[in-house]
Amino acid sequence: MKLVSPLLFAAATVLALPAVAAPVTYDIDPSHTYPSFEADHMGGLSTWRGKFNRTSGVIVLDRAAHSGTIDITVQIDSIDFGHDEMNRHAVAADIFDAARYPTATFKGRFTKFDGDRPDEAEGEFTLRGVTRTLKLDIDDFKCMQHPMEKREVCGADVSTSFNRGDYGLDFGLDMGFKPKVELEIQVEALRRP
Repeated sequence: MKLVSPLLFAAATVLALPAVAAPVTYDIDPSHTYPSFEADHMGGLSTWRGKFNRTSGVIVLDRAAHSGTIDITVQIDSIDFGHDEMNRHAVAADIFDAARYPTATFKGRFTKFDGDRPDEAEGEFTLRGVTRTLKLDIDDFKCMQHPMEKREVCGADVSTSFNRGDYGLDFGLDMGFKPKVELEIQVEALRRP
């Protein structure tokens, strides 16, 4: 009888504890993830828009614990302005220098949540060999059962802006081009089986 009472107490204590949150790993879906950007052309003459066609990465998310990490890689030579000549020039040494710096990366963590949905992330953004802290705003975050993949998929619209001159991407700045770049990312990621 003396042993039963402590065992019952221990069992009751364990049952009263909140469920332990578990991180979930998602792989970026490269066919549904496109970082797109817009940047000034000729000091306000027009705005050039483009995207990168090859992105990979992993997101680890613990919605209950309001935590997680992001590790994304973008292939610079996949840049696409919808203009072949500009695509070729963009990867050249005087702009992105894709031969020396073939990728751009973001490695960070979720820093704000709205309920159980991530609302903001902050981390280290590396472009053209330069690494700086960058904050991402996360909108329209949603998870659901993927009807074809038969597993969970999460998606969001992500945005940020930065000064390209801070990353040594200074082509045209001496001619009056504005340095601000707006980055918009449509992202989808599939839960690992």
